[in-house]
Amino acid sequence: MHPAASLLIFTTASGLGFGLLALLGVGLPRFDGLSAWAFYSLGFALACGGLLASTAHLGHPERALKAFREWRSSWLSREAWASAATLAVMGIYAVLHLLWGLRVAPLGWLGTALCLGTVVATSRIYAQLRTVPRWNHWSTTALFLGYALSGGALLAGQVTAALLLLILTGGAQIAAWMDGDRRFAARRHSIPSATGLGAPGGIRQFEPPHTGSNYLTREMVFVVARKHVAKLRVIGLALAVLLPVGLLVLPFSHILAALAVVSHVAGVVVIRWLFFAEAEHVVGLYYGRDPVRR
Repeated sequence: MHPAASLLIFTTASGLGFGLLALLGVGLPRFDGLSAWAFYSLGFALACGGLLASTAHLGHPERALKAFREWRSSWLSREAWASAATLAVMGIYAVLHLLWGLRVAPLGWLGTALCLGTVVATSRIYAQLRTVPRWNHWSTTALFLGYALSGGALLAGQVTAALLLLILTGGAQIAAWMDGDRRFAARRHSIPSATGLGAPGGIRQFEPPHTGSNYLTREMVFVVARKHVAKLRVIGLALAVLLPVGLLVLPFSHILAALAVVSHVAGVVVIRWLFFAEAEHVVGLYYGRDPVRR
């Protein structure tokens, strides 16, 4: 799939924002005054900024409110409702805390649950797609949650939690890459299975259905060379996990903590770019793309 900038900003920023808000909902970090204002502002800015960026990928951004209508069948709609509920609950929690010094624990716990639910809903937009075998797996949701919580822990200055979450997420990412590379072939998708004509190997494509580009070729048929994939995986994992872990095990300083956050965000952007670029959609078979043999 074509890795549009709006999707990269959306999935990265909203994940960080909701991850930070999830920790604030359970009282981490334990700050008041200007520090609390800064943390809440950062969390809401990232969450809202990411959600706003997602509308840029819609054909008609002005119709974004219509996404709320299809909650019975659409994970995009469920994400819209979950994010609205999350921002409302966490907004009330933040106002009570910042203006009156009240930490209403049950309200914060509900906000944390909604934050995680929103991240799950975002991941399910992709994980539900059987036509994209690399995404159609429980690991997609696990990784979205892992990056949200590890990024949130970094932003909140929770060193021990961040170390543990980064290591677990990095290991899960490696496993997901290894398994995802085999998933398209394991599903046995092919021109015969896609068309319902003949046994595997019994038919072949005479010519592609279009001589020019269209929406499908622009959005769903994107190929990145394997040699570039290997390099980008190393770069992404090094920036998102290895470098932040190395910086966190050093004696704490605000400069090192800031560098760890910047490195992690840059690495997540690279990994999210790969998440979209490596997604082999079954429709690519109609355009001569065979992910199994490339």
